[in-house]
Amino acid sequence: MSEFLDILKHYDVLGAFWVNIQLTFWGALLALVIGTVLAVMRISPLSSLRWAGATYVNIVRNTPLTVIMTFLVLAVWTQLKISLAHDFALNFFLFAVVGLGVYHAAFVCEAIRSGVNTVPAGQAEAARAIGLPFLAAARIVVLPQAFRGAVAPLGNTLIALLKNSTVAVAASVATESSGAMKTMIEFRPDYLWPIFLTFAVGFVVLVIPIGLATTGLSRRLAVTR
Repeated sequence: MSEFLDILKHYDVLGAFWVNIQLTFWGALLALVIGTVLAVMRISPLSSLRWAGATYVNIVRNTPLTVIMTFLVLAVWTQLKISLAHDFALNFFLFAVVGLGVYHAAFVCEAIRSGVNTVPAGQAEAARAIGLPFLAAARIVVLPQAFRGAVAPLGNTLIALLKNSTVAVAASVATESSGAMKTMIEFRPDYLWPIFLTFAVGFVVLVIPIGLATTGLSRRLAVTR
């Protein structure tokens, strides 16, 4: 047991999970921004914006995240020579954040749109009746209520983002948990099952509090109609 603990310290397992947490945090922020814009486009009175938003969601949501990550590294960075940072490791970290954000924005959009469906139509009609333009009505009246109704699906998206942050290894972020587990199993196969269980339990510890928090927040913010 003591030898296995030394192995965990040597490979910095906590540091690997910390990389996943950072990827999740920044990816979630980017996904929330893009997803909110997409949701506004999808409920817009302009058919061209609705079409553009729906096209983005349908294409990105049905594209494997690994493909997006690989495209960012092999096409954007290697072929187009576009870098997001001068530091080598930071550059790939940022590409992974962009990949996670762009991919999960499609799911954030649909979560917010499901929240919009919980807002009574009379709310938007009242906003228009007092002279508010579409964007102002969406920002002041519709979206605040929509976010309250979308807490649970947004929480599910956040959990999926956390687990999908392991795909960052496809963007050459080798310091996150899946890359660390691969290295540990490769060099210490005699501890195969303890290594696997360590990373599995680590994600359980991270995921369960998110689920409990979003469930509790959803119930607290629920509006009785």
